[in-house]
Amino acid sequence: MKFSDIHGQNELKERLRKTVLDNRVSHAQLFLGPEGCGKLPMALAYAQYINCTNRTHDDSCGICHSCVKYAKLAHPDLHFIYPVATTKEITKDPVSRLFIQHWRSLALTSGGYFSLKDWYQKIGLENKQGIINTDDCNEIVRTLSYKSYESEYKVMIIWMIEKLFHAAAPKLLKILEEPPDKTLFLLISEQSDLILPTILSRTQLVKFLPLPDRIIADTLTAGGECTREEANRIMYMSNGNLIAARRMLETGESDLSDFELFRTWMRACYRKDASAFLKLTTDFQSLGRENQKKFIIYALKATRYCLMYQYGHDSEIKAEGEELKFIRDFSPFINQTNIGLLNEAFNTAHYHIERNGAGNIIFLDLSLNVMKWLARKQA
Repeated sequence: MKFSDIHGQNELKERLRKTVLDNRVSHAQLFLGPEGCGKLPMALAYAQYINCTNRTHDDSCGICHSCVKYAKLAHPDLHFIYPVATTKEITKDPVSRLFIQHWRSLALTSGGYFSLKDWYQKIGLENKQGIINTDDCNEIVRTLSYKSYESEYKVMIIWMIEKLFHAAAPKLLKILEEPPDKTLFLLISEQSDLILPTILSRTQLVKFLPLPDRIIADTLTAGGECTREEANRIMYMSNGNLIAARRMLETGESDLSDFELFRTWMRACYRKDASAFLKLTTDFQSLGRENQKKFIIYALKATRYCLMYQYGHDSEIKAEGEELKFIRDFSPFINQTNIGLLNEAFNTAHYHIERNGAGNIIFLDLSLNVMKWLARKQA
């Protein structure tokens, strides 16, 4: 992976290149940002640039022995850790190295732009939650205790560090604080609030922003896979997430299903319709955990849009058609008095789903609170 393969994020590219050229590479860095902004591709390009034997100011050469192996994600000094669990294929003691062929396949075919849900589907995790477990942390310590095979730096990329099992953290903390010489940790995350503070304090933050709409549209049209008009429509709904944009292009999937469920749910809450709650609770439970979390994230976005509309920022609302009409109609019920309560409740629900809470109980409790808070007037 070269910097030139990454869509947008030019300021970050320059910043990372400069750390290498100035010989000021921090040994532990946290690449933090929303889904689809290019964190993993950037980590791969950065690692390749560091170990390239013929790099220029702008990029790695792409043809030296190191770059050729990096391009295949098969360099002996490049290591990966990611969330795993037991599957039909790996029935006990799951660790990252047992899934490396799946990882390489997905990363290479997607160019590094894939989601946690894509990864779980790739390895057949079904409705389970993956974690970075104690055995993987032991593997990190063992692997990095050896000398590098070929390159100046050994690179350990830990994807979705927020999935680190708490009991495994102590094994990782010491090596993060006192790593072997010429070792680079690149931690990748989408949710800093789920990362242990002791991990956060040992890393240098590299913050990613969502991709600009123009970059999304240009990327979709570059391969001739869609018209500019279609790309413009998709970029409008993707919110800077290239993974979501590509998914919409390939499958037609969008936030519309989440919108329809959210609209039905809010109407039931407003009417205080208990029978509708019970039906929607069953619907929510059947979504599965990843889609439950996706729906909660949509609920946060929709209520934020309602508040933005009230304050005259409707030009910044990325919605159209029935969705935009609902936001306009529903916005009077979202105000400064209840928005904080709603946001806290949605985030708490997301947290409990993340930790395998019962979806039906979480949703029913959330519904009862939302029903109460929608009735609150502006203070």
